[in-house]
Amino acid sequence: MKPIPQTEAELLQRANQIAGCSFAELAEEANMDVPLDLKRDKGWVGQLLEWHLGAPAGSKPQQDFSDLGIELKSIPVSYSGKPLETTFVCVAPLTGVHGLTWETSHVRNKLSRVLWIPVEGEREIPLAERHVGTPLLWSPNDDEEILLKNDWEELMEMIVFGQFDQISARHGVALHLRPKAANSKALTEAYNINGKPIKTLPRGFYLRTQFTAQILQNAFNSLLNEE
Repeated sequence: MKPIPQTEAELLQRANQIAGCSFAELAEEANMDVPLDLKRDKGWVGQLLEWHLGAPAGSKPQQDFSDLGIELKSIPVSYSGKPLETTFVCVAPLTGVHGLTWETSHVRNKLSRVLWIPVEGEREIPLAERHVGTPLLWSPNDDEEILLKNDWEELMEMIVFGQFDQISARHGVALHLRPKAANSKALTEAYNINGKPIKTLPRGFYLRTQFTAQILQNAFNSLLNEE
């Protein structure tokens, strides 16, 4: 792994250095094998980027670059630059949730400063031949923060009241909740609507593609304006 970057500028410089590179080139430098596909190696792209950028490996509550307060997110995009899938933020707490606030939440912590790295994601492109795109450092503006906060508060209220069977993908404009488990047997503890302990699937917070598409579009527009 490359050394941990000491400044935001150093991190962004590294991200710019790998822009335009193929996964095969980056994997060779990192001495990593390129899988045929991502079905059994969902985290492979993230691990490859972490190696080149100097991020300590592993999923954790704090940001990937905690000393810099920056989270790393790869985002698979189509030929037209649109996100192809929702973006996982963090696991949702299902117990000990009374008194939690947006301001101290893991979601807000993770999304306070994000290094987005677009990658080619069209399935017809062999994994080894996919390329890394131009990086983007982002923090939510006031409107985005309000959207995220409103969604988080609505979803957490449903968790607090044990309304798991009522939570669907329809809830949330920017942020939504969905099951996050390797299989249907991977259950975790929670409380139902009557306050009784139950076993249910773990849930994860995800950013909708419409929301991340707007982030990328705004960045693209800013680049055009600079030119």
